[in-house]
Amino acid sequence: MLARNLISDVVPALKTSDTGEHALNWMEIFRVKHLPIVNHQQFLGLISDQDIYDLNEPITAVGNHELSLNRPFVLDNQHIYEVIEIISRMKLTLVPVLNGDANYLGVVTQEDLTREFANLSAMQHPGGIIVLEMNDNDYSLTEISNIVESNNARILSLYVSSHPESRKMSVTLKINSTDISAIMQTFNRYNYTISASYMTSKDLDEFYQDRFDEFLNYLNV
Repeated sequence: MLARNLISDVVPALKTSDTGEHALNWMEIFRVKHLPIVNHQQFLGLISDQDIYDLNEPITAVGNHELSLNRPFVLDNQHIYEVIEIISRMKLTLVPVLNGDANYLGVVTQEDLTREFANLSAMQHPGGIIVLEMNDNDYSLTEISNIVESNNARILSLYVSSHPESRKMSVTLKINSTDISAIMQTFNRYNYTISASYMTSKDLDEFYQDRFDEFLNYLNV
């Protein structure tokens, strides 16, 4: 998934002549704390609600405001992971998207990212979840896939996370079957450590909510 596929068709851009008051009204409507300032197709910068509050002159045009951010943007061909990284690192509620000619195309919002995160995690597809724990040098995607597929199932999504100050890692598998008992038995035969599994609707809802909360926390929402 690329940035161009995530552009919002709702959030507008500001003109330099728009007032700070107008910008704040739009921020409230679209539930964001930043808006791009654009002159024709030229991206001039990103203004925050704090920039406007600091000047304490809401009727002043945004073109006269001092901007606290250094023109953050992503290119339209950058991957969603790079979009997530810049929004998280710079604590943004949206990020402008430019094409190869530096023309402004639109913005990607946190809401766009959280919606796509659900798609990347295959949340909308029924199935069970297995969480494996292993040393990082024992990780083999080929072997894990073969174990799942040998039980007439397939992996819908896979998420790898490292443990701080450790060589351990967790591998979270979303399987296209809610009956994952046979798959778990096969993992046990191959001496894999299963740290968690989720099969019932209630367990899956709790798991997804936990992961969703972690993602929002990563974005500093």
